[in-house]
Amino acid sequence: MAMNRSQSAPHPPEVAQSLQIDWPAVLAEHDRWLRTIVFARVGDYEGVDEVMQEVSMAAVRQQAPIADAAKVAPWLYRLAVTQSLLYRRKQGRRRKLTDRYAERNQPREQDHREEDPLGWLLADERRQLIRKAIERIPRRDAELLLLKYTEDWSYRELAEKMGISESAVEARLHRARQKLRNELTTLEVIEK
Repeated sequence: MAMNRSQSAPHPPEVAQSLQIDWPAVLAEHDRWLRTIVFARVGDYEGVDEVMQEVSMAAVRQQAPIADAAKVAPWLYRLAVTQSLLYRRKQGRRRKLTDRYAERNQPREQDHREEDPLGWLLADERRQLIRKAIERIPRRDAELLLLKYTEDWSYRELAEKMGISESAVEARLHRARQKLRNELTTLEVIEK
């Protein structure tokens, strides 16, 4: 005789607890800082939305349910990093195919932009140089700096979300700032 859903065997305690997690609420709570992580890894806003959809779907349909609700943030962090890497790989393949198609089928067109005022141009150039410096440092360092300075997180908040100790956060931030400072000096954005 087949069992219906109401007669199914009870879930183990770990699974029962994970089933009680309100994933839409948890994802909404962690959305902003996860988007910062994804942006640091992906580099464009359109990609952030796509990756966040994948993170949400993976969280909801997880294969190994989370047994400890306190470890949701570090788990989401790792999930966001993994999905970002998968997205970048997919985009690389897509870009190669598009470039090959464009080279074979399209003549190159020249860019006929109008010149903007000098102030806007200088500010835009500075922003590009800063982005370039951030791209040159390791991604883990970039995401840590972005979380610290765009989200204004404390060392404790960073440690909790990333699943590392506060002293590790402090040491990583120090090294990340130094790497960024070196890149900004190399690009002549700041002086030594």
